[in-house]
Amino acid sequence: MKSASKFEKFAARCWNLLNEGKPFTPIFTVGTMLLFHLGDLGSPEMTVDFLLAFLTVIPLFVMYFIYDFPLFLRNYLWIPFVTFIIIWPGLNISLLLFAAGLYFFFTVFFWGTFYYHLRIGTSWLNFTRFWMLVLKNSDSTSGNAQEQLQKVFLLLSVWELSFNSLLANKGIPLVELGLFYGFILVFAFIFHKYLFDWKPKAYETFTKDDGPEIPENGLSDKVIVIVIDGMRKERFYEANTPFLDGLKENGTEYLNMETVYPARTVVCFSSMFTGTYPFEHGITSNMVWRLGIKTESIFDSLRKVGKRGRLLGIAHLVDSMGSDVETVTAVMHKDKADPNMLARARKIMKEQDPDLFIVQMIGTDQVGHSRGVLYDDYIEKIEEADALIKDFVEWLDQEGKMENTTLVICADHGQADGIGGHGHLDEGERFVPFFMHGPHIAKGNKVQEKHSLVSLAPTISYLLGAPYPASSRGKVLTDAIKEQKEEK
Repeated sequence: MKSASKFEKFAARCWNLLNEGKPFTPIFTVGTMLLFHLGDLGSPEMTVDFLLAFLTVIPLFVMYFIYDFPLFLRNYLWIPFVTFIIIWPGLNISLLLFAAGLYFFFTVFFWGTFYYHLRIGTSWLNFTRFWMLVLKNSDSTSGNAQEQLQKVFLLLSVWELSFNSLLANKGIPLVELGLFYGFILVFAFIFHKYLFDWKPKAYETFTKDDGPEIPENGLSDKVIVIVIDGMRKERFYEANTPFLDGLKENGTEYLNMETVYPARTVVCFSSMFTGTYPFEHGITSNMVWRLGIKTESIFDSLRKVGKRGRLLGIAHLVDSMGSDVETVTAVMHKDKADPNMLARARKIMKEQDPDLFIVQMIGTDQVGHSRGVLYDDYIEKIEEADALIKDFVEWLDQEGKMENTTLVICADHGQADGIGGHGHLDEGERFVPFFMHGPHIAKGNKVQEKHSLVSLAPTISYLLGAPYPASSRGKVLTDAIKEQKEEK
């Protein structure tokens, strides 16, 4: 039940620089170019030429940071690269092969094998399966080869062109590069404006303006939310989960509950517990550049009425939710992560007894990323989560903490095909399991209407009698709620 140390929190932030696609692209490109030309930078003159050439690539770095060509748009990244080859055909093939080799070493062996072995105990042979992630994955991470390699190849080629021009005393072709960059900018703008159309539509109004009046003192004494991180919906339905099945059949299940974009864990949790979207709360990826959300959270709302909420999760949730998070180290064997998380959950309930308690279970997501969502390993983790939640809820009942408690079970996002990734809302990511159970929740109710995870925060406010978070836009899930407690 060890908490995440300060070093682990720092290390998690550093890792996200390499894990998240946007910061990875410039870091990897610069690192590759330095390694490839290390022997050429012996004189001050060549070093100056190298740095001057780097300046010419900065506009392209900026464009690829703004326009990341998500999901199927990555296929169009070949067009700028092929255009470059037509204009400047003298590619340095050795540089590109070196970059490709370094990239696959980092993703398949360092990340997919060495890193996962040290962090969660996967086999030293994990590379035999992990290479499929790198070749197929469409998520927003560095392990998305079809997006990252095309960007890196062009960035390296432009940098190499400028460097070689300076070495040959020819001067950098600034006019030609300027026109080429103009083409890429227009190209990227048009494609993102007219083809990037799969983001979930945001609710336009605030909950405080058009939501229902909050019952005085609320309806529930407690709300407990268990988030099974990265649980893909159809795989959950395929798994043998008798306890969770009983909860959803005797409660209300939302059959079309939609996550937010981008579907990254810190983004999703921030939206779930503020009731709004990344453009408002400010968390746009797992790489958090400015610590802390910009808006009120459900924890702030509860404090206004003298109530308390706690979120138990791994280190990177601290970056958005700060001191409202209690952490458990994520550096442990994949079979110990969730049992340790729920052991810590019992301790918090016993010692602190919060009115709102949120628990992040991470085992399913870990195995999805490292071993795959279409394999038995992933199903086994979902079934393990079912058994652990059953034990936890039965313990809560024995402790007298379930009498007037609403229980919410959900995922923050799904995972894509093959070895699970998530971020850009590929197949299997967008719609998540979501169901509620308790004395104020309708039994046997199946809600077909599409809803959003941003509805979780205002629904908690409604149940606990706290004001809606100031920027909450989510719709209160009133179709699940009945006002009167059922007579026993």
